[in-house]
Amino acid sequence: MSGPAPTRVAVVGANGHGRWHRRVIAPLHAAGRVRLVALVDVRPVEDDPDAPVPPGVDVFTDHRAMLAATRPEVVVICTPPHTHLPIARDALAAGADLLLEKPPVLSLAEHEELAGALADAGRVAQVGFQALGSAALTALTDALAAGRLGRVTGIATVAAWQRPDAYYARSSWAGRRTLDGRPVLDGALANPLAHAVMQCLAVAEALGGVPPTPVAIEVERYRVRPIEVEDTAVLRVRFRAGPPVLAAVTLAAEEFVAGEVLVTGTAGRAVLEYPTDRLRLPGDVVTRRVPGRRGLLENLLAHRADPTGVPLIAPLARTEPFTAVLDALRVAPEPQLLNGELVAAVGDGGERVRHLRGVVEVLRQAAEQGALPSEVAVPWAVPAYRAELVG
Repeated sequence: MSGPAPTRVAVVGANGHGRWHRRVIAPLHAAGRVRLVALVDVRPVEDDPDAPVPPGVDVFTDHRAMLAATRPEVVVICTPPHTHLPIARDALAAGADLLLEKPPVLSLAEHEELAGALADAGRVAQVGFQALGSAALTALTDALAAGRLGRVTGIATVAAWQRPDAYYARSSWAGRRTLDGRPVLDGALANPLAHAVMQCLAVAEALGGVPPTPVAIEVERYRVRPIEVEDTAVLRVRFRAGPPVLAAVTLAAEEFVAGEVLVTGTAGRAVLEYPTDRLRLPGDVVTRRVPGRRGLLENLLAHRADPTGVPLIAPLARTEPFTAVLDALRVAPEPQLLNGELVAAVGDGGERVRHLRGVVEVLRQAAEQGALPSEVAVPWAVPAYRAELVG
């Protein structure tokens, strides 16, 4: 007796980060669990030795033509953030479920519109916050539930990465606040270090039992090159209940910090390095790696087969607090430009990186104290932008 037919999957945005999704799909296609039916990109599809295009896969430059021709059951959307909503609407109208890259949308109005479209179509969307499937995050939230940290008084994250000049030349929307009158928000908080923020929101969710409701944000945003968005930021998010979240991040680091989530309680502190799934809980002698990540696509497939028994890891509703933060950033002033002796350039051409001197120390101090740089007298800090999100 033959098994169930493989789920028909298409990828919209097959180049760039879309190649990562193709690598995830490749073994599932080979095992007969899914059938990759189409790839879509406005540019020729790039070869990838870890995700060769299987025979019979159609390639399109327009997602609407693809939907009409191939009728996929799951559509992976890995296009620029400002294009997500219209593509998602079209895929839902064609009867597909979604795996939607982060950030899913760029405003609460778009979030509400997408949620309504999902409800009307009777379909689901999984959002590409893959670190939410980490067993290390589950071990941390289990420890919180067991009281190992006592009463939680602070949630913070520090991440310090580097991005070369070529990163900001990768596309027309790179480093842009808007493009053709539409929000893009391609800054550190919304794009490369969004996972750091979302992991903190997941911890806040674990404390309250539901996605937390942000009521106010305070943010200082900085840049070391002529872009429209931040490459360095310290963000504090306050909620109706529970401790605030503080995110201290940079793409202009002198030294690399993969991404640490610090949860402080009356009985000790936990540190989760979210990109590597390394965790240290109060009482641990060493930091240990907690293996095991549930893949978002496999989870979506399992949810489609058993909607009541297998919840989605990253449903759209779980990401609403993150979108609320972006909604506030959308109207925030331009980031402060830092230059002169504060900034050092290393390398040449597209590989040149710019370092903000001493930034990692500043970010760690902010995370330790739950304070913004301007509150601890950092010489180059400027007053924070503050926004009330709900009455």
